[in-house]
Amino acid sequence: MKRVLVTGAAGFIGSAFVRLLLDKRPDLRITSLDVLTGAAGLLANLDGLGAASHRLVQGDVCNRALLDSLLADEDIDTIVHFAAESHVDRSIDGPGAFVRTNVQGTWTLLDAARQRWLRSGHDGAGCRFHQVSTDEVFGDRQHIGDATEDSPFRPRSPYAASKAAADHLVRSYQHTYGLPVSITFACNNLGPRQHPEKLVPLVILRALAGQTLPLYGDGTAVRRWIHVDDHCRAVLAVLDAGQAGRAYAVGPLAGTSNLDLVQRLCARLDQIRPAAAPHADLIRFVKDRPGHDQVYRTSADRLRTELGWRPRLDLDQALDLTLAWYLDHPDWIRKATARPAWSQWLSTWYGDERD
Repeated sequence: MKRVLVTGAAGFIGSAFVRLLLDKRPDLRITSLDVLTGAAGLLANLDGLGAASHRLVQGDVCNRALLDSLLADEDIDTIVHFAAESHVDRSIDGPGAFVRTNVQGTWTLLDAARQRWLRSGHDGAGCRFHQVSTDEVFGDRQHIGDATEDSPFRPRSPYAASKAAADHLVRSYQHTYGLPVSITFACNNLGPRQHPEKLVPLVILRALAGQTLPLYGDGTAVRRWIHVDDHCRAVLAVLDAGQAGRAYAVGPLAGTSNLDLVQRLCARLDQIRPAAAPHADLIRFVKDRPGHDQVYRTSADRLRTELGWRPRLDLDQALDLTLAWYLDHPDWIRKATARPAWSQWLSTWYGDERD
């Protein structure tokens, strides 16, 4: 790995990965690609990353001419594909954008890599296409055990279906053409620079403003949570030592209900701002979203046993660091919530619970 293309690099996880590479692999040449017009892709996420070895390109993963040019001009040998529409609520409201970015975008990038790396006289040696996927492709695990990397896909939202389709394309390019690929299936992430439409920052910002904290259904949906830096370390471990053609699930051993997660955040806010305690009184249960899966869980045994990866932070440590970051970065919050689409989204999904 010498010259890396990171797609979705101005997003929450993509920007954390770029920071990790700049810190741990200063010898790499990194090209960051982001369309910078979506809900999550913020230029502010890459603030301070002005290293000579890092180039930011604004562009769309569906733009084949741009991809061909970048792969050739930068002599890219590794693609780490974070770019995706990723919010389930948005996929319910407008699934077309998810099909375009997550399916067509992944195919366009795969085919550009195939044409570049497997051209006459080349077999792709020393190259890797890494697909960053989600545990949601395995569907609701409420009445069945943990999914493994080889479990059948059972997506039940437009978002999960678009990611599953993209994963199938990735595997097909490995099987059909011999393209060297790998996949990681991540659980829920939390940490700095996550867009406030996601649960953890949404709760933090609304609680600080004294606004209600909406929870779907009865709050008992269970997710596994990991700090974004631990997720990025897992992706780097797969790039460094994971086998081409192999997939790895990323996550902790246990899950947490959404209600428990929000109550943990409220308890921390009570300590920081006791005058507004108890923040848990702000919790409101709202109408469940359509097709809401109850439980996601995947086994990360393969990543632990084959590559020695473990999360460095438990959930409480991750929550402490995340809350501290949002409290310390009001300027970033203003930039993240300034777009008109943000207030429109709140209105669509929570209605009167905005107040």
